[in-house]
Amino acid sequence: MRETQEISSTDTPVRLMKRWAMVATCLAVIVIMLGAWTRLVHAGLGCPDWPGCYGFLTVPQSEAHIAIANARFPESPVVVEKGWPEMIHRYAAGTLGLIVFGLAAYAVRHRRSGVPVKLPLFIAGFIVLQGAFGMWTVTLKLWPQVVALHLLGGFTTLSLLTLLTLRLRGRVNGIGKNKGGVARPGMRPWLYGGLLLVIIQIALGAWTASNYAAVACTDLPTCQGQWWPEGMDFEHGFDVTQHVGPNYLGGQLKADGRVAIHVTHRLGAMVVLGYFTFLLAALWRRRDESALTGPVGLVAVALGAQIALGLANVLLHIPLPVAVAHNAMGAGLLLTVIHLIWQYHRLPLAQGAGNPQITTINREATV
Repeated sequence: MRETQEISSTDTPVRLMKRWAMVATCLAVIVIMLGAWTRLVHAGLGCPDWPGCYGFLTVPQSEAHIAIANARFPESPVVVEKGWPEMIHRYAAGTLGLIVFGLAAYAVRHRRSGVPVKLPLFIAGFIVLQGAFGMWTVTLKLWPQVVALHLLGGFTTLSLLTLLTLRLRGRVNGIGKNKGGVARPGMRPWLYGGLLLVIIQIALGAWTASNYAAVACTDLPTCQGQWWPEGMDFEHGFDVTQHVGPNYLGGQLKADGRVAIHVTHRLGAMVVLGYFTFLLAALWRRRDESALTGPVGLVAVALGAQIALGLANVLLHIPLPVAVAHNAMGAGLLLTVIHLIWQYHRLPLAQGAGNPQITTINREATV
């Protein structure tokens, strides 16, 4: 009876932390979507200061407050409908930060109850860095390097929170629950290669967005009527030494540089599609890995939806709902790949690759 009570008391902090980690993960997705919405409605500089808006906690709306705001920032007059997307994004990001700090504090307090400690603390530290990039995004007037890193930071935060959620779920559900087959070590490099390709493609998407290159090509499958547009300037398009100072709202690159970025992003999408077509087909055919059927299906659905949304963006000329959905599905694709790798790691190793039971227990113990 005493042993049952001890297990229950230990399990409660893990379960509670898992719920809040799931809340933080969902909120991180919302923050990414709000960031895309803010960028797409050209409201990235809707508030020229940080963390407030023209020195106020909310967007100034009364005539008196607008007059004060315009006097403070005469070079950036108040546009209320541009200020609110920016502030809503900041409110959501701030709430996420508070939850992450709460998770870190809870983990330290209950560190003897079986909850992860290092990962929550790392996420809390990363949130501070992400907040700094959010500030620099505004103060450096949408400098593409900072905007792209800020976008990547959002996806990194989401990935870390997802990993925390999976680890907590594993501890709640117990060790060695995946019994639908065995893992073949030879597949792991291919899975991590796929994850790397997705990250690179997200980085290309971030660079495309931060340089306003999404509309550089408005036709399919060609770009400006050509399979390989003449005059593309890759050196200009991927110049990471752009000067700090000018207002980058709307972009500063020439057309040839933006076309080069857009075409590179398209080529990256084709590489990712081809790679995962073969990888998922190989995993699907292996009946000894039937536990991966669901995760493989999720990756396939997310990949198909992301490609379809990317095509719709071009054909429909970047409609706001489709563009926001494209950003969200990029996050979805990343998470499904992480989930697939996680499930693969939970499978026991195939015979000849070590003791399956010991390997599985040791793997779960290390998380």
